[in-house]
Amino acid sequence: MRRLPDLRSFTLRGTRARIAFAHDVTVAALSFVVALYLRVGGDTDYFPTEFVALATGIYTVIAAAVFWSMRLYAGVWRYASMEDLVAIIRAATAIVLVFLAAMFLVSRLELIPRSTLPINWLVLLALLGGPRFLYRLFKDRRANDIADRDGERRIPVLLIGAGDSAELFIRAINRARKSAWHAVGLVDEKGRRVGRNIHGVQVLGNIDDIPAIVERMDREGHRPQRLIVTKSRIEGDEIQRLLAIADDLGIGLARMPQLDDFRENIDSSPEIRPIRIEDLLGRPQASLDRDSMAVLIGGRRVLVTGAGGTIGSELCRQIAAFDPAALVLLDNSEYQLYAIDLEIGERAPGLRRRTILADVRDRDRISRVFEDERPELVFHAAALKHVPMVELHPDEGALTNVAGTRIVADACRAHGVRAMVLISTDKAVNPSSMMGATKRVAESYCQALDMAEAARGSDRTHFVTVRFGNVLGSTGSVVPLFQRQLAAGGPLTVTHPDMTRYFMTVREAVELVLQASVQGVADSAEQGKIYVLDMGEPVKIIDLARQIILLAGYQPDVDIKIEITGPRPGEKLFEEILHASEELVPTTHPGILLAAPRATDLAALGSAIDELAGAAHAGDSERTRAIVQGLVPEFQTPDNETTSEAASG
Repeated sequence: MRRLPDLRSFTLRGTRARIAFAHDVTVAALSFVVALYLRVGGDTDYFPTEFVALATGIYTVIAAAVFWSMRLYAGVWRYASMEDLVAIIRAATAIVLVFLAAMFLVSRLELIPRSTLPINWLVLLALLGGPRFLYRLFKDRRANDIADRDGERRIPVLLIGAGDSAELFIRAINRARKSAWHAVGLVDEKGRRVGRNIHGVQVLGNIDDIPAIVERMDREGHRPQRLIVTKSRIEGDEIQRLLAIADDLGIGLARMPQLDDFRENIDSSPEIRPIRIEDLLGRPQASLDRDSMAVLIGGRRVLVTGAGGTIGSELCRQIAAFDPAALVLLDNSEYQLYAIDLEIGERAPGLRRRTILADVRDRDRISRVFEDERPELVFHAAALKHVPMVELHPDEGALTNVAGTRIVADACRAHGVRAMVLISTDKAVNPSSMMGATKRVAESYCQALDMAEAARGSDRTHFVTVRFGNVLGSTGSVVPLFQRQLAAGGPLTVTHPDMTRYFMTVREAVELVLQASVQGVADSAEQGKIYVLDMGEPVKIIDLARQIILLAGYQPDVDIKIEITGPRPGEKLFEEILHASEELVPTTHPGILLAAPRATDLAALGSAIDELAGAAHAGDSERTRAIVQGLVPEFQTPDNETTSEAASG
């Protein structure tokens, strides 16, 4: 519903606004007199002077009131558009209709020929709209003249895309008082608009024609220095293709700013942004059932363990947006807990939240937390996940990833939590590291608990396990490492040229985690199954390194070296998202797969975890590793498997 203006707080602000208002009121009064003249011609005796003065005064007052209420004068003439024309038509129509009613009450419309009002309506439209659009035409011509004069001093750019976004960008750089950019041509991705132009900028060809276009422009003396992608969404393979073309031509590749930047800086030069590593993934946006997420989370008490980590903090951000009754943030890092609490407080100041500094390995502490907070949903993201570090400290990995998960899961069961969601990893599939193997044991325990709980009926606690691959930019992952190495001048270190990994953005990962949680809680027939996020195609780490170098404007192995360093403990060439025995089951969501469970006896698994925790507490790393090996038969130790991975956590 359209919101009516608040006339009590509405004032004329700014000299231009006052001038515009005065102009509109003046031309309104003039339009009525002109309409009378056009109707009766030079017969000045047709209307008494007193009547003309009275009618004109009434008309002017009505017009002023309509302009005031509709804020017609508040529009910026320089940017007059079709929306402004519609507003003018509405205002003119309202003035004429109200005036008609007023004059009927005053004089029963005597002395006013019926054709006067349609004439007046047309005259008013012309007098209100004409100056606005003439002013815009003058400004646009002036801006184009300035752009033509300054073109040589601005950076020439070739725009990729010949649609609405490109039109917006061209208008913005033409209107900007000091634009850094000068559009010298357009490239239509499908070549349908070749030969046409947008604001005088010609569509020169399609993407395949870019090398020839740049060569021709070079001969003509205005070689573009940037390729700018104007589309807001573009597939990753298209970005990679454009990046390769730009690299071959020796020019930069960038993206148009977000639309909000245009709105906020209407008179300034738009700032293009570099291509980010996320753009290279180019994964299609998943369709999410946000209504179901809101039903799951809204009004409930939610606890997030590992709240300060990469996944945990994004979980907190997205959960906060669904208006839970309370959000409990638990982490054993003081600084990370402080940072995410501060951020959530700024994002959702009205949200009831609690920070708890605690370790998931402390059973008594976790039990007290559950007694005090009574969470209804628990997202368990706390884990040790850096492969080489857990390989060096297997006892710590077992205590956090296995014993800690069991403590949280048992607390959920004991306190009647509606659902616990375990965040797992693709490294749990055929693991070659203690990190992956301990996460597989955690998966097995939650699966066994979920299957045991299913027998309790509708009142049971749901245990939902969600498994996915690497998250771009997460702590200890390959991308931040590459960026640090790049800033230091290189080299970028890759452990094996054939090593691949699955990647997704942290936002996408958490969105799909929430979507999987909805399905896991709603569908009682899916007990014990693991939800696996569709990670798309794996990425070669050495290709990722090359692309990061290219994005920074350097040449791989020329400006920045790539060095093969050899395997690290616990790493392998490629990751898998499914075990051979985990049969895939379709789901209603295209971004989520469902893996059938591998049955595990809960009592036997619990006894083995007790033994594992005892060995880990005693610091008996060999015994710890042996117990994990027994629980995960497919676990291949670094000693009997060739392992390698980039610095991916």
